[in-house]
Amino acid sequence: MRPLSIGVAITAAVALIVGTTKGGGDVLGLAADPTLLSIGAVGLPLALTTFRSPLISPFLRVFSTIFALEYLVTGLAFVVVEAGWWPPSLAEAAPPASLPITIAIFGLLVYLISFIAVIRQITRLADPYFATNDRRDLQITGFGARYATESRFANALVVALVVISQLQVAINVRLSFFNRDWFNAIQTKDSAVFWSLLFGVFCFWAAIYVVSNLIEYYTESVLKIRWRRWMTERYYGLWLDDGGLYRTALVGQAADNPDQRISEDVRNFISSTYAFSINLLSTVSTLVSFSIILWTIPADFTIPGTDITVPGLPFWVALVFSIVGTWLTHLIGKPLVQLDFRQERYEADFRFTLARLREYSEQVALLRGENAERRILGGRFGSIVSNFYAIVGRTVKLLTFTTSYFQANAVIPYIIVAPYFFLGKITLGQMTQTAGAFGRVESALAFFIARYQSLATYKAVVERLTTFRLAIDGARELGTKPPRIERTVHSGRDLVLGICRVLGGGR
Repeated sequence: MRPLSIGVAITAAVALIVGTTKGGGDVLGLAADPTLLSIGAVGLPLALTTFRSPLISPFLRVFSTIFALEYLVTGLAFVVVEAGWWPPSLAEAAPPASLPITIAIFGLLVYLISFIAVIRQITRLADPYFATNDRRDLQITGFGARYATESRFANALVVALVVISQLQVAINVRLSFFNRDWFNAIQTKDSAVFWSLLFGVFCFWAAIYVVSNLIEYYTESVLKIRWRRWMTERYYGLWLDDGGLYRTALVGQAADNPDQRISEDVRNFISSTYAFSINLLSTVSTLVSFSIILWTIPADFTIPGTDITVPGLPFWVALVFSIVGTWLTHLIGKPLVQLDFRQERYEADFRFTLARLREYSEQVALLRGENAERRILGGRFGSIVSNFYAIVGRTVKLLTFTTSYFQANAVIPYIIVAPYFFLGKITLGQMTQTAGAFGRVESALAFFIARYQSLATYKAVVERLTTFRLAIDGARELGTKPPRIERTVHSGRDLVLGICRVLGGGR
């Protein structure tokens, strides 16, 4: 990471130097290039966080590395563009000024969130897989079996998935401009442009998007199943080693239902961690990219009834709309975290009672204990039912709000933009592009609204796995400190029993 941090620092320094001297060296002012100065300004703290990234979570370090590399490449590319060295034939492929700045901000955010308590709790569960030195075989078609460190392969898969998700965001941005030009062609009845855009732009990028989706699905599936296999083997190995199977039963409710935690909770943790990391990254990339589109729509948006111009009005409406929606969703759905936690526990307790009843079926029959067992089962299932109704009641309230929210979201951008279209300030293509970009931005900002219930379930899963791991560690310490039973080698054929005590540091 240190060579990479040096490269980031050099890129930032070059941007600052070129930005300062581009207009004749007027550092204070108007002659300097503010865009290049901004790229250099965010690059310097990114270089520092990249240098310090070995101190953060191995899982988050993967993202930190990706953003540092992307900043280095896009930052240097933009410097080349601004210096006039970029080939004119590749003008369309030139990176926009916002790209290196956005990437640098992402890199800084990754470093900052690594210190949040709940993020640390999650990464403590995920990190061992991305730092393991275990070696496993890789079956690659056409190349036979290969051996590689599991952590390297996992990191490579995450990098591939991040790159694919960013490619898909870029394709969506390109198709947004296609949508604008296509509807403009419809408005002007330009059939040549209409068919040219359809076959020359849409079909090409749509095909790439489909292929990238297939590759993403396969890569994601491989990552999840390998991660689950490694994590499951690790948990049941810790559970079985050194008498842990027996000892975990002695530490109380902290280690209840280990079968469920090893099987279901591990699977749910991996799926949710993927959804709330790589998918969230894709969402943030979408937010930034389409916010820029909303902000740069060439129209003078004024407050109705006044001459006050509001730059980027659709963006501000989307921002306020989603902030209010997220806040209300949190207020309504917050109790679901504890309700989901208890529901999983009640379900597991009921399954355990049924399994125990089957195991002791002979004793129950001989002692005529059917009525007692029926009461126990009724009580356990009654807890499931009552907690389930509590979840249903809370979910109905949450769905009432979120469904209404997303229904309103479909028409709000048109309500905002339509008056300017009727006044002739924007074209039909710009109106549809604005509406599409508004929908993307608002959906990205409403990421947690759409997934609040699954987020509550995820938090419950993290809590169960964390308490289970702590319980296993506590169980493994049982019997390791005096007073305890010790086995020692004794010469002779007699069995010798003694009492081990600690008195003043001796026995």
